Amino acid sequence: MRFRRADPNAPPKPQRSTQGRMLVTALAGALCVLGFAPFGWWPLEILGLATLFYQVLRSSSVKAAGLIGWAFGFGWTAAGVHWLYVSLHDHGGMAAPLAAVAVALLAWAMGIYVALAMGTAAWLRKKWALPLPAANLLLLPALWALFEWLRGWLFTGFPWLSSGYAHNHSPLAGFAPIVGVYGLGWLAALIAGALLLVFHRTRLRALALVVVVSVVGVGLGFITWTHPQGNLISVRLIQGNVPQAEKFDGSRVAAVMRQYQDAITAAPADLIATPETAIVMLPQQLPPDYLPGLAQFMHQTNSNLILGIPMADSRTAYFNSVLGIAANPGAAQVAGGYYRYDKHHLVPYGEFIPWGFRWFVNLMSIPLGDQTSGPDIQPAFAIRDQLVLPNICYEDLFGEEIAAQLNTPAQGQQPATMLLNVSNLAWFGDTIAIPQHLQISQMRTLETGRPMLRATNTGATAIIDGRGVVREQLAVNTTGTLAANVQGMAGTTPYIVLGNKLFLALALLSLGGAWLWAKRSRTAKNAAAAA
Repeated sequence: MRFRRADPNAPPKPQRSTQGRMLVTALAGALCVLGFAPFGWWPLEILGLATLFYQVLRSSSVKAAGLIGWAFGFGWTAAGVHWLYVSLHDHGGMAAPLAAVAVALLAWAMGIYVALAMGTAAWLRKKWALPLPAANLLLLPALWALFEWLRGWLFTGFPWLSSGYAHNHSPLAGFAPIVGVYGLGWLAALIAGALLLVFHRTRLRALALVVVVSVVGVGLGFITWTHPQGNLISVRLIQGNVPQAEKFDGSRVAAVMRQYQDAITAAPADLIATPETAIVMLPQQLPPDYLPGLAQFMHQTNSNLILGIPMADSRTAYFNSVLGIAANPGAAQVAGGYYRYDKHHLVPYGEFIPWGFRWFVNLMSIPLGDQTSGPDIQPAFAIRDQLVLPNICYEDLFGEEIAAQLNTPAQGQQPATMLLNVSNLAWFGDTIAIPQHLQISQMRTLETGRPMLRATNTGATAIIDGRGVVREQLAVNTTGTLAANVQGMAGTTPYIVLGNKLFLALALLSLGGAWLWAKRSRTAKNAAAAA
């Protein structure tokens, strides 16, 4: 192909303004949401990242690069978690304008992480005089992923819509048991950077890199990291479909309690699980025969129950918990006949109040909004020859914490063989939050090689196998019970052992590689100039 030589007398092409580039990247960030569930168009997310990198590489300054990055992060978050408006306004009672502003402020804050990543990239590229391939393949992907990881834990973390989640069914999924969700985000950014080199003299090597990463990812998907443990257990996962407006309505609490009592005792199973806060009253507030009646059914039918219920150890120590009633009340992991797991990674503003923000929480009416965190490592619930490790709602966004509980289980226990998520997403209505959360659980199964059972109020109640495939699922916003037999899995994955350490090491090595590339490039230029 022959290219026409530019006319030296032609007027220079006008440069797109920073504001124009911000608009482009904001739209690209918003469209990236189509890469996640329920849409699953993951190539769009890679193209969105490529658009971001392209605009940053052509920005006029470090400040401009930061602003372009911020616009991308703002569009990504605003489009991806717009459903928070439903929680704040429809169920939290916040005035509509304030709820919209609150969602916009969250998007504004999340954009800062991308701004810092892209501003740092522009500054380092200028400082190191970095060649384009090094910027595309080493610098930009590493900084994108590192700041995503930072977003996942700083100020308790907000890892929702981390870019790796879009790839639970892409060719990159095979890397999940090794480098986790942030590693997948780094690889997606690496592919995006490589695609930008399609018209560069290094295009053949860049495209070869895309092919190699994709083929290796597919190949890794055939590796079985874990193996079946023990016998299948029968499970019944209850989806109560209780409207959020009724959950804490005093006139409806008794009826909801009877609804769950009837659903629990409708049939025996090795494990019966209810959603998060299926019962909204503390145990000491319940009718005196309620829990004993459930326990009697468990003992008579050789069943085990995990019940979502708040707990209180004192007048100031409230917990979002699950209570386990074992078929055998003398089991080692139950105290006084009950097993207990307390949520340890709480949701800011919804479950605990950050310092200085009580005024914001007071604008809403969210029950149980100031809770106490449970221990980081807690025992699993023994059911026959399986160990079931619960997590509550938002906790399954933190894969490194679940991996840590599997890598260093509670004293005297082997690692859990199944994961159980109990959630109440009625707070977010009939929105894309429900399939997004299901996709997050799928990533946890890929990282750990364990099945995930999901018992939710309105959805998605589902059974996910250890390879991230949804095997059974109830229709969203329906009342029902999902019954199936599930196989526990034992063994380990690299991610269970290392958590995010391997991804962090690879990202930092990429930055080191960029610095060495720049150094070699400068040395070569100096040598050529001297000659």
